[in-house]
Amino acid sequence: MSFNIDISWIAADTPATEPASFCRDHSIVFGSGQQVSASSAPEYSGNSAFVNPEESLLAALSSCHMLTFLTIAHLKRLPVVSYHDHAEAELGKNEQGKLFVNRITLKPQITFAEGVEVTEDVIAKIHQKSHANCFIANSLNPDTVVEILTK
Repeated sequence: MSFNIDISWIAADTPATEPASFCRDHSIVFGSGQQVSASSAPEYSGNSAFVNPEESLLAALSSCHMLTFLTIAHLKRLPVVSYHDHAEAELGKNEQGKLFVNRITLKPQITFAEGVEVTEDVIAKIHQKSHANCFIANSLNPDTVVEILTK
């Protein structure tokens, strides 16, 4: 299995006079054909109207965790009717003083089908298994803390 994207950036008509003055806006075309406008984070002179790499990483992890959770719940015959996550990521410095995403917090809120009773213990175990089997989580730096808050 493999995946691909295309990134395109074109310099502005006016040359940049300062290092921070060049435009960071670019486009990402996914293998599925969908296109996203992207930039760096506003704190790094990017366009706040566009997706930044940090948000993209956070979205990839949250989405992977959710899809893994839904798969496990389905296999356990626990029908989920809604799943919402308000995920957050923080930057920190590693031992070499380089910035990296050092903490990701997932805050999933799951609603099961009416009449389906699922204990907090079972939900926690599904989250643990989801995290352990999420391809994106398994690709992160081992120093990145992923916290899953269910309340």
